[in-house]
Amino acid sequence: MKKTFLLLFILSGLANFTCFAQLEPGSVFNLKKDFQSPPESAAPWVFWYWYHASVSKEGITADLEAMKESGIAGAYLMTIKGADTAYMHPPVEQLTPEWLDMVNYAFTEAKRLGIKLAMHVSDGFALAGGHGLLRRCQCKKLYGLKSRLEGGKLFNDTLATPETNENYYRDIAVFAYPSPTGKVISSRTEVPLVTTSKAGTNAQFLIDANNTKNFSSTDSCWIKYTFAKPFTCRSVIIHGKTNYFGSRINWLRGY
Repeated sequence: MKKTFLLLFILSGLANFTCFAQLEPGSVFNLKKDFQSPPESAAPWVFWYWYHASVSKEGITADLEAMKESGIAGAYLMTIKGADTAYMHPPVEQLTPEWLDMVNYAFTEAKRLGIKLAMHVSDGFALAGGHGLLRRCQCKKLYGLKSRLEGGKLFNDTLATPETNENYYRDIAVFAYPSPTGKVISSRTEVPLVTTSKAGTNAQFLIDANNTKNFSSTDSCWIKYTFAKPFTCRSVIIHGKTNYFGSRINWLRGY
């Protein structure tokens, strides 16, 4: 039985290899051909922003015809902001009969040109919100809050309430778990000495909890946090006004 099984395994391997060898030339040829003339399934899609309740049928046709000319296969229609910052008058406010008529016209034009359309839910200020929705049905933010308590005792008190908006808040769950050793240690409890290679700069302000200044440098430099004694560092949080600065940090190293 072992020999039979081994023989079948080898034959199966040869059969697979033979099929692959026969298909490989055609596959390479198709890949080259498809790369030079991509099929419709490989054509790009784009986000199609309708800004500030400013949309017209002339603009819709012009946009879609430009997409068709550029080889774009489809677009996600995404409404951004409302009529309070409109670029044209009268504005076409989201979810009104006039706006729905524009959407219907956009789909009609897209069908005429052979372009696929999809609706993007946006992020709350356009299509996923609205004054007619109940609070419990509107977009919500999931917010968490930590409270450190001494273990081995019965806790009978009210936990702090997380951030709220328009006085709406509902509990989802409360979790209790033991904190790892050294969890309460941070740069807030053990204040380090902060130094930098940038000449003439006192970087100690970076550790101030109420600091509003940013550290900047036109040249490469380092920032060093020196603690009085070693501890287990589980995370590093870097605060900034934008999300671009993170790509400029080359490495973080502990000694």
